[in-house]
Amino acid sequence: MSDLFGPLFGNPAVDRELSSAAWVRAMLDFERALFAVSARAGIVPPGEFPSVEVDPAALGSAALASGNPVVPLVSLLRSVQPWAHHGATSQDVLDTAMSLVARRALAPLRADLAAVASSCARLAAAHRDTVMAGRTLYQQAVPTTFGLKCAGWLVALDRATERLCDVELAVQFGGAAGTLAVTGDLVGELAAELDLSAPLLPWHTDRTRVADLACALGTVAGVLGKIAGDVLLLSQTEVGEVAEGTGGGSSAMPHKQNPTRSVLVSACTRRTPGLVQTLLAQMPQEHERAGGAWHAEWETVTELLRLVGGAALHARELLAGLRVDGERMRHNLGLTEGLVMSEHLATVLGRATAQAAVAEAARTGKPLRDVLLADPGVSLDVQEIDRVLDPGDALGSAGAFVDRVLAGRGGEEAT
Repeated sequence: MSDLFGPLFGNPAVDRELSSAAWVRAMLDFERALFAVSARAGIVPPGEFPSVEVDPAALGSAALASGNPVVPLVSLLRSVQPWAHHGATSQDVLDTAMSLVARRALAPLRADLAAVASSCARLAAAHRDTVMAGRTLYQQAVPTTFGLKCAGWLVALDRATERLCDVELAVQFGGAAGTLAVTGDLVGELAAELDLSAPLLPWHTDRTRVADLACALGTVAGVLGKIAGDVLLLSQTEVGEVAEGTGGGSSAMPHKQNPTRSVLVSACTRRTPGLVQTLLAQMPQEHERAGGAWHAEWETVTELLRLVGGAALHARELLAGLRVDGERMRHNLGLTEGLVMSEHLATVLGRATAQAAVAEAARTGKPLRDVLLADPGVSLDVQEIDRVLDPGDALGSAGAFVDRVLAGRGGEEAT
């Protein structure tokens, strides 16, 4: 996490739990817990677990000889307590440390996701009936509401967050080759000591838990990226339907207020698919302990958690201050001069009559309203034509969908 770019793509509360010092703390937590449960079981003599000062940078340099930082850490511990690390292998320490690091980093990340969800609920409720153009393939399609768009964000985010919460973060303890030949089965006790799940078997080469975490984080990133992408499109000068509360300035153009939070969410989430792919690629691991595959996970998981944490924080700030211009949304709906209402018109006039009127409006460039008023085959009076062409009259179940989503969350309307 560099000083130059790190603050742009991270989240201080999450980053603290992903630092080198945090990894060392997690490794020490495993060693301390293993010593405690082993002593209680009478496997090692009772005694004090050493309190040692560890320099992460020095540990990393010392790790070059063995290929992982556990070996020099254990040497340091055993210089004070010879029974430290008894019966464990390096992967036990690092896999459990990864579970602990992930659990600790996910706490502030999930808090930010909950705040994003609350903002989505608030916006959905406030703009339940704020009419805007629904767009497909970058073109205006039919009317919808901004509330329904926000409800869509909310449902996707709730699903993704639930999946993330369901990821099992488990202790790893299998010894040299997954048999626990030295200590016997202390997995349950060790899991309880560390407040992690207890697996049925050691999972040295079963990387489904890592894959689950990666995919869940990738899914959250995809949802946050969708929200940011919508805001970026809607905040374009030519559209102007939403704006960030505190836009960023330009180095060259003082008139610009850039959607900075959306840009940073997008930047974070665009980097996550490759990290997910890297972790999935490590799943086929050789025999009982792999060479290189589990090593490739440490920094990848760390970076994935960091980027999704950054995206969640920026999305929280983005939606908390989002400004919505309902009048501009109405104005933009009028750009097609009624053509956006063609589907609704067909339900009232019949498809053949509506298609003929729409074709005439498109050919002549006249407003659809004028074409309908001049068409002797249309029996509607002015008031009826205006009602038919009112986007608010063609929203279908949009309002009911918003109500359903909010009711499913207990009618939440965050303030």
